[in-house]
Amino acid sequence: MLKRCIVFKHLRKLKKMTKIQIDKIASVTKNLDLSHHVKLTNTLSCDMGSVLAVEVLEDKNIYNELELPSGRMSKLKKGDILAVALGNRMALQGFVGHLPKSLEVDDIIHLLNFGGVTGVCTSANVKEVGEPLRVRVLGGIERKGKQANINDAAKFKPLDVMDNDIPLIITTGTSMDSGKTTVAIEITKTLTRIGMKLAGAKLTGVGAQRDLFKMYDYGISEGVSFVDCGITSTAKMPDKQMVAVAKGAIQHLSKNKPDAIIVEFGDGLMGKYGVDAILRDKQIQANVRLHIGCARDPVGAIGLANVCAEIGLPIDVMSGPVTDNQVGQDILREKLDILTYNAFKPNNEWLDLVIARWAVQYAA
Repeated sequence: MLKRCIVFKHLRKLKKMTKIQIDKIASVTKNLDLSHHVKLTNTLSCDMGSVLAVEVLEDKNIYNELELPSGRMSKLKKGDILAVALGNRMALQGFVGHLPKSLEVDDIIHLLNFGGVTGVCTSANVKEVGEPLRVRVLGGIERKGKQANINDAAKFKPLDVMDNDIPLIITTGTSMDSGKTTVAIEITKTLTRIGMKLAGAKLTGVGAQRDLFKMYDYGISEGVSFVDCGITSTAKMPDKQMVAVAKGAIQHLSKNKPDAIIVEFGDGLMGKYGVDAILRDKQIQANVRLHIGCARDPVGAIGLANVCAEIGLPIDVMSGPVTDNQVGQDILREKLDILTYNAFKPNNEWLDLVIARWAVQYAA
């Protein structure tokens, strides 16, 4: 009986704690440069980007890792204390979740992606990712007397009008996992090897750094994503705000005068992450010098090409799994009369096109 009283007394003391040790810090909070020893607040915000300390409530066999600010993936275990941030997610092949309407200490929410974006999960592709990992809210991480938000350390601000003409090489796709990152890093590798100075941007998706780190591996001089604008996810963002974030990222990267900016759009053209709104913007369209589309199959590729043409930003090269063998390539050439490029079996046709585009630009 005495032991039980001691345990309950200890638990009550823990609930009143204003300081806590964080075991693992999520990459979505990277710009805050959080310490592993933080102060907590019980006054909680449900705004996007609000930073929380949470406790992992269970072990999972799949989708059970957290990306740290360094880019290292760390396996999550029951009882781990994490620093995470609130956001939305609307993944076709993952979790669907939204910001909580209200939040108190001890509430249960979910980890929505490996970058540390959390919210209330409403749907899941269980076969691929399992059930969402449940976490218990311990409190808000406090900075300067209030709950921290990743927007507190944003590197750039949204922008209504750009004043640069830095060439953009963009990759769009029919969905997530359609080959966009693979082709983006292959292009980065090839162009940096011929002496071009490239920057990189991921303009839509849910906060994680993996794709930018891959671009860094192959030579970009600088890279940013929407996370650097203080945004955990572009899911459900208003079109005007989404376009302003994209312009802010491009303007920020233009300051160091790269020869071009490699732009990857997370999720697909018809997803809920704002890709369509950005592609329709006339100022962004004017800076695009090369547009690579990615698709898994011919029907998807043809649909992507048709929609992009209607938008006013035709696809120059088609890539992704649809180009994995000669059958898909032949269909695309027959139906679309378009160059194909397979990132696993590179050819130089598309590179000739890039060089021609740059020659025309500088000649003008």
